[in-house]
Amino acid sequence: MKTITTTEALAEFCTECATHPYVTVDTEFLRERTYYSKLCLVQVAMPGEDTIGAALIDPLAEGMDLAPLYALFKDESVVKVFHAARQDIEIFAVEGGVIPKPFFDTQVAAMVCGFGEQVGYETLVRKIAREQVDKTSRFTDWSRRPLTDKQKVYALGDVTHLRVVYEYLAAELKTKDREGWVQEELAVLMDPDTYIIRPEDAGKRLKTRTNSPRFLAVAFALAQFRESYAQDRNIPRPRVFKDDALLELAANKPKDHSDLARSRLLREGRKGPIAEGILKAVKAGMTLPEKDLPQPPKSREKAQGSEALGDLLRVLLKARSSAEGVASKLIATAADLERIAAEDAPDVHALKGWRRQVFGAYALRLKAGEIALSAGPDGVKIIEL
Repeated sequence: MKTITTTEALAEFCTECATHPYVTVDTEFLRERTYYSKLCLVQVAMPGEDTIGAALIDPLAEGMDLAPLYALFKDESVVKVFHAARQDIEIFAVEGGVIPKPFFDTQVAAMVCGFGEQVGYETLVRKIAREQVDKTSRFTDWSRRPLTDKQKVYALGDVTHLRVVYEYLAAELKTKDREGWVQEELAVLMDPDTYIIRPEDAGKRLKTRTNSPRFLAVAFALAQFRESYAQDRNIPRPRVFKDDALLELAANKPKDHSDLARSRLLREGRKGPIAEGILKAVKAGMTLPEKDLPQPPKSREKAQGSEALGDLLRVLLKARSSAEGVASKLIATAADLERIAAEDAPDVHALKGWRRQVFGAYALRLKAGEIALSAGPDGVKIIEL
């Protein structure tokens, strides 16, 4: 069981990795007490059997420089294979300024190959590799050293079994001529902007029932302050103040410290830099010119008959996803179906790329009355009109 704790050993290992067509990669990290993930372990395996060609890379080891690993990530002759890659890639994008290229996500590939919605790693290992994954070390503190043998075995299992899963799914995609489908899905994860969190956009994530433009202006200003404060100090957003406290502040619009003291939900931040930031944000929201106030999203009034059409589209989606062996949620979301039913020219993913081929074109033809659906003993059939 190889553990790499020096830059020299890492460089030697990565040089060997570069001679293979692919490597499997996983990470262990902590994020409960920080804004950014703290990378604690990187697992990498070359093609082979068991733990041969697999290693645990310790980024916390004194003097460790991950530059050789990042060079491997940039080597376009080697495919980097992950399962549910987003969080792993975010870590490398933030810490090393690098996004592995090319890379392959077995969760996305499994959805394209008919294994269901956001299928888990353990499920794929059981169904494809015919192995069981030991889950006992899942909720461990990966920042503590030394790692136990049990922890090491668990961590290596995340990349050794992944080799079998990858080879199977890659072959399935090639047989079904769907390799391009997966690449379309991974395009977003390849975009560096995906991993940039801009404080000025923080308000867009808020869920509120109040659509008053002035309320939204204050709430957005508070969200922007919280995001900046959390980023600068590398602490979780809730450590600054939670969403319920933010919405209470936006509603009550405190003007001074005595107003803050009356907040029911603000546990911390009634004094000091958080309090000053809150009061400044509230003032910014309250003094924002009318013309610059954020507007609530326009509610789309459903066209006559669109609800019934939406029901038919859901049946069509299920029929097409079943026929093609693709997870239905990967093809179209509920919001996509609503927009297709209600709008003349909806700009939705379900009408683009491979999705249009599998479902979108059928949806538009159903809406135009060119096809109909028929239910029978063998399921739903599409009838040409």
